[in-house]
Amino acid sequence: MQNWITDFMEQFGYLGIFLMMALENLFPPIPSEIVLPFGGFMTTYSHLSVVGVILAATAGSVIGAIILYGIGLMIDVERLEKIVDRWGHIIRIKKEDIQKADTWFDKYGYWTVLFCRMIPLIRSLISIPAGMSNMKFWLFLLFTTVGTLAWNIILVSVGAALGESWEDILEFMDVYSTVAYIIIATGMVLLVLLYIRRLAKRKR
Repeated sequence: MQNWITDFMEQFGYLGIFLMMALENLFPPIPSEIVLPFGGFMTTYSHLSVVGVILAATAGSVIGAIILYGIGLMIDVERLEKIVDRWGHIIRIKKEDIQKADTWFDKYGYWTVLFCRMIPLIRSLISIPAGMSNMKFWLFLLFTTVGTLAWNIILVSVGAALGESWEDILEFMDVYSTVAYIIIATGMVLLVLLYIRRLAKRKR
């Protein structure tokens, strides 16, 4: 896949970068960790500029995020509550649990969107719960753009600085991704344990 991505970017320039980053949001197996550093490297031997690559990548990412936000709006918390009403007893989830999660996202969702835009894989998927919770669109757009811009500036600049050695960053990004996933997984396990503990208290 890496060769296909880089060939496509070399052929179409800014448009290729824009499309790759839009697809990266909708199809996470296309990694921004390849698109962005290679885009930075392209500025060392082509007419592309670092600023231009960053802007094209950011525009593509934001468009992709908006599409996923729209999907989240279509799913909607109310629809999810109806599903839980019908099937929640099987997986031991109540409508109140959905409401609590929605309330939490309403309170902390903007910062969650901002920071998750800098975590591989999660950076794409976070737009869906943002849409489901009916987060104000202009605030979603603001925090998504800021988080995306920061991520893009770092990786494009590193790619430009490394030049032909741009692939060296991929090993570091693998470690970064692994650490981020471990932290997220640990947090999820703790939440599940707290949830089980609450269920046990209710039964008592």
